[in-house]
Amino acid sequence: MIGEEHGADRPDAEWVWVVDPIDGTRAFVTGRPLFGSLVGLLHRGKPVLGIIDQPVTGERWLGVAGRPTTFRAPLGGAAACRPCATVGEAELSCTSPDMFLPGDRVGFERLRGAARRVTWGGDCYAYGLLALGLVDIVAEATMKIWDWTALVPIVEGAGGRVTGWDGEPLAPGAEGRVLAVGDPALLPEAVSLLTGA
Repeated sequence: MIGEEHGADRPDAEWVWVVDPIDGTRAFVTGRPLFGSLVGLLHRGKPVLGIIDQPVTGERWLGVAGRPTTFRAPLGGAAACRPCATVGEAELSCTSPDMFLPGDRVGFERLRGAARRVTWGGDCYAYGLLALGLVDIVAEATMKIWDWTALVPIVEGAGGRVTGWDGEPLAPGAEGRVLAVGDPALLPEAVSLLTGA
């Protein structure tokens, strides 16, 4: 994770490495391969590089701002989000319903009720699945900078978008509500459901 000695106290620093050695600690300790190691790089507060590495399955996603995301796995595959223009057709993923504070739960339940189906669990792996076109939306809360920095270039390099629940880009100091969509056309509807606007 990021510490003060590495620039966490200065989000406007030129370059800041952000590392989460085990994203998905509960999955890791219970033997489920839905965790990963995250490595991200911020340039002046903007995520520009991200890696999700899943050592059990041998999968690795690499995202670099302005370039297509690459994916490596023993069984092959390619990173590319799928078209899905409406929430009613979307596969929604979230790590746990317990992550929502009372004020966030209402918005998430609106999104959940509108989605075709919801799956639980996954942590960073869910964002990798979104970048592969297997999930359409990931909505979470209480996320820290080390939880989302690496994910932004990966999802966006596969054609998706990662924002706050308000639809604005994530930045150091954000309140922790993260929304990722595979098809950017989903963003306005998902934001509206989450915020009640």
